[in-house]
Amino acid sequence: MQRRDGGFRSTWAKVGEPPPAVTLFAVVPRRWVVERTFAWLGRCRRRSKDYEYLRACSESAIYLTMAMLLVRRLARSAR
Repeated sequence: MQRRDGGFRSTWAKVGEPPPAVTLFAVVPRRWVVERTFAWLGRCRRRSKDYEYLRACSESAIYLTMAMLLVRRLARSAR
């Protein structure tokens, strides 16, 4: 997998050639969705730090956190 900047960051230009143009910022489509989800997970005390040793435990904690969010939203909308 190649980087968005073409892999030119932190590389030396050849002698006599100008350095390659590298964009410092590239908009990633719908990245805000992922960032928002990580923020929701970070609000849960258990998910705020990476305490889990096994990947399966960490995945289960994420499912539990998202289920708690869903139930809380359903209860709020049912009022």
